[in-house]
Amino acid sequence: MSAPQAPSTSGSPFWRFSLHFYRQPKVAETCIALQEEAGVDVNLLLFLLWQATRKRALTAVEVAELERRVGAWRDMTVIPLRSLRRALKAPPPLVAGAAAELFRTRIKAVELEAERLQQEAMYELAGATPWGQAAPSLADAARGNIAAYEAMGGKAFPKPAIETLLAALPASGRTTEE
Repeated sequence: MSAPQAPSTSGSPFWRFSLHFYRQPKVAETCIALQEEAGVDVNLLLFLLWQATRKRALTAVEVAELERRVGAWRDMTVIPLRSLRRALKAPPPLVAGAAAELFRTRIKAVELEAERLQQEAMYELAGATPWGQAAPSLADAARGNIAAYEAMGGKAFPKPAIETLLAALPASGRTTEE
């Protein structure tokens, strides 16, 4: 997920949760590291953590279904925009630095909009289909959802990363809005 430019009170409860949670200490760095090192879709991870705030625990099969539903959008929009934005950190010398940076900033805004659209679609999926089962606590749901994501992807996430995300959850406001 790109670093949001300004707080937003608009959008779904999931989007607002994501904006708030992503700003918690060490969360952005942890999410980016998981994205780069473990191939994590940060929006999917945030969705699973948001579901945990609703005390919903998903299975690896449900996470795989979510991945199937969001993968094409992410692969067609978010990833190419992210790649372009990153490439423009060192643009070809044809365009002056300030102009290239302005263009990069605009690409970053479009990337964030692509991520927001993905999250809004995921929120709609959550409303249309009840995902997961009731969990006894936010912590149980969060650990279960992360484990389900790991199982779906066949790759364990670094324990310190998991602990960073879990520690940030109570500070995230524990939104339970529908």
